[in-house]
Amino acid sequence: MNTKRLGTFVAAILVLDAMAHLYWLVRPASDPRALSMAVLNMDVPFTPRVLLPLILLLTTAAIAIVAVSRGRGGWPAKAVVFALGAGLLVRGALGLVWSSGLGTDTGTPFYRLNLLLYTPVCLIAAGSVGLVLARTRRTGARV
Repeated sequence: MNTKRLGTFVAAILVLDAMAHLYWLVRPASDPRALSMAVLNMDVPFTPRVLLPLILLLTTAAIAIVAVSRGRGGWPAKAVVFALGAGLLVRGALGLVWSSGLGTDTGTPFYRLNLLLYTPVCLIAAGSVGLVLARTRRTGARV
């Protein structure tokens, strides 16, 4: 798989996540606590103060990974992509711990979503980010 496709793949995941947050901003959940527990396994308010920075962060990361995968963006984009990869890897590793039942109730929606969606997506995306960074470095692309 080429670097441009990997970057586009990761960017698509990030944009989809940003769109989910935008949806929750525009159309708040009927039960925000239940949504928070299913998505985060903790009670966090889905308010503009929380959602807007997340949407901005996800969108910035999506732009950065596309830029780096195409040999553009310079060191600022590469720094954002490195931070993105590290964050995804940490989230994926935590997801593996939670998948074993440590720190979460195995009967909750969060546990099932973590096991079937969040952790695999984070680990696959982290690997894709790592490949983009490695291939960019190896090919000597100026970023």
